[in-house]
Amino acid sequence: MVQLTLPSNSKVSTGKTWNAPPKGKAKSTWKQFKIYRWNPDDADNPRTDTYWVDRSACGPMVLDALIKIKGEIDSTLTFRRSCREGICGSCAMNIDGKNELACLKSMDDVSGAIKIYPLPHLNVVKDLVPDLTNFYAQHASIEPWLKTTTPTPPTEWKQARPDREKLDGLYECILCACCSSSCPSYWWNSDRFLGPAALLQAYRWVIDSRDEGTGDRLNNLEDPFRLYRCHTILNCAQTCPKGLNPAKAIAELKKLMVERRV
Repeated sequence: MVQLTLPSNSKVSTGKTWNAPPKGKAKSTWKQFKIYRWNPDDADNPRTDTYWVDRSACGPMVLDALIKIKGEIDSTLTFRRSCREGICGSCAMNIDGKNELACLKSMDDVSGAIKIYPLPHLNVVKDLVPDLTNFYAQHASIEPWLKTTTPTPPTEWKQARPDREKLDGLYECILCACCSSSCPSYWWNSDRFLGPAALLQAYRWVIDSRDEGTGDRLNNLEDPFRLYRCHTILNCAQTCPKGLNPAKAIAELKKLMVERRV
């Protein structure tokens, strides 16, 4: 069997325990959290701190607990959050082994301690905050806006209802990065493979009936890595918090690539 040795500074140690339930008090309303911690400003290894939250004084979602921990127990805990309604994608993280939005994940869905880590295979800025610089740059590279050569109409660009319906299941992407950070092909080739999120967005503009840059868009994807590194593992579809299917969009892009060569 292959023996792998991690660098000493990458090994995750056991950290502190915070806010343990008072002795003699029933634990039925208390929930345990094991949260990844890492601070780039010190030389310490990453660690997992244990927090206890009294659910009787907290909202039902994982994000509610994180906000309570930061506000009342440990103000140094760092994470992203914004809308709290599953719209912005800010609070994406790995919860109980799956990439999720903390605002949509109920504590009742996890039995035992809730283990929380940053999105996998991305550089960590601090604690639960991943570095999405490359992710956003890849999204920008597919030029996610309407490209036209026809003179701009005096009102709006009109679209027939059947054409508009083709965008369903595509435009809802909130760029949370849950899908891309769950994709093995993206783990190993994120410098060249665009990943599920960017490619789903690319397909959304390719099939938009109002867009007139289809040829250029497909040319932009004509590369051994940018599109074709997808191996249809389907992790992206399984983890998407909006129920979208990036793998299907990628397959449709590959089909369009073949059709224009025939």
